[in-house]
Amino acid sequence: MSNLEALTAVHLAKARAAENGRSAEVLVHDGTLRQSVLALVAGTELGEHNAPPAASMLALQGRLRVTVADGHEEISAGELRMLTHDRHAVLALEDSVFLLTTVTSVPKP
Repeated sequence: MSNLEALTAVHLAKARAAENGRSAEVLVHDGTLRQSVLALVAGTELGEHNAPPAASMLALQGRLRVTVADGHEEISAGELRMLTHDRHAVLALEDSVFLLTTVTSVPKP
């Protein structure tokens, strides 16, 4: 079992030391379910990318902006946001850490 508070501190320190301003680790990989912790220093962006079939992000620390084609939404520590199925980008407005939960594929019946 992972301690999210400890992982937040570890990955934020790694992101601050990294040239690209980010750190990530897959915590759970069970079939199509994945949970990852991601840390981004302020100003670091995960450029526009496709969304998996289902995803959510839980901000553990900081403040992030999720941008989609029709606008953007901010998420702060303690807030949970379902990600759209559209292409999106994520920008750290402050040094931030979030838990990303994804379903990477949906089995056909």
